[in-house]
Amino acid sequence: MGQIHTGATTKGQPRASQARRGLTQSGIVLVDKPQGITSHDVVARTRKLAGTRKVGHAGTLDPLATGLLVLGLNNSTRLLTYVVGLDKEYEAVIRLGAATTTDDSEGETIFTAPAGAVEAVQPETIAAGLAALTGDILQTPSSVSAIRVDGKRAYTRVREGETVVLDARPVTIASIDVSAATPGTDAEGNAVLDVAARITCSTGTYIRAIARDLGDALGVGGHLTALRRTRIGPFEVAHAHTLDVLDPARDLVTPADTARALFPAVQLDEIQASELRDGKRIAVDPPPPAPGTEASARGPIAAIDPDGALIGLFELRGGLSRVLVNFARDAAPLPATDTADESVADAPTKASDAAIPDADIPDAETPTMAADAPAAAATARTLGASA
Repeated sequence: MGQIHTGATTKGQPRASQARRGLTQSGIVLVDKPQGITSHDVVARTRKLAGTRKVGHAGTLDPLATGLLVLGLNNSTRLLTYVVGLDKEYEAVIRLGAATTTDDSEGETIFTAPAGAVEAVQPETIAAGLAALTGDILQTPSSVSAIRVDGKRAYTRVREGETVVLDARPVTIASIDVSAATPGTDAEGNAVLDVAARITCSTGTYIRAIARDLGDALGVGGHLTALRRTRIGPFEVAHAHTLDVLDPARDLVTPADTARALFPAVQLDEIQASELRDGKRIAVDPPPPAPGTEASARGPIAAIDPDGALIGLFELRGGLSRVLVNFARDAAPLPATDTADESVADAPTKASDAAIPDADIPDAETPTMAADAPAAAATARTLGASA
């Protein structure tokens, strides 16, 4: 899949000096989330920096996790629908030797391996255990996931004292590559083995469930102690910005550049662009697929106008375009003001601007953009299997 570069800043580099104003341009920004805050906290901070409520994200990370969040601003919140279904890559540390209530280090310990059991675990047994968790599998989500059970989040039911057992669901884990296995002891002096691994998987995969299932298979218990998301589709954390230097106006990736990274693209002339914006069907030659994708020649295809702006996405039927979604032109920039609207950061978000909850980690707080769901499903089928 084609990669996108944003010219990421380094930690400590100051933001460009600019007057406070509401950002009217659309696009995405890549953020490197720190540990200890929620994904919603990152959205709220970005809303304040950008001076707009229209900010959402494509896949939640819980407070324990760090790494890549893809944020959409203004009209580009609708592009997030096509990002959420892409494959993802993580760096994780799995601790063998104990199981917890949450399958991570924030839960209470419910099982500790008997003396000598952890020391007996060999590299080949770890490799065999992870091999059984690789490929197209049925995975049982953690009971503290964000999945709704009769209208209520599973983790809410667990906190209220209920026993929650979720149905297994199909996921694809393309690879689990172990880079280190470090023996040690926990705070109570029990033997543990910390397994560092890089995991490439489909959306909907629970990394903490991999830790739990590996520990169960080896008979020693397991849970997640560290997680960092390093990639979503073509977007990499190496090109993301930390919150202390994030400047949405400077760091914005245009809708057109975002679409080019995700889809094949065609450049239209003025007449074609006008007709497509009006929803008319126009004759278009199939473009070559975006680098690294296995996208169908039928679509989705990104349409770019003569000025380099994204018009929308379409598919080809019988050599003619059929519009999937068109994007409104950005509004004119707002006048500068002396201070930012402090209410923007925590203002409620409309469903059309909402973050898209992802099944990887259990603190999704806002609804999926249902209006774009059919197109998202089609895109996931087209792009989701490619690494």
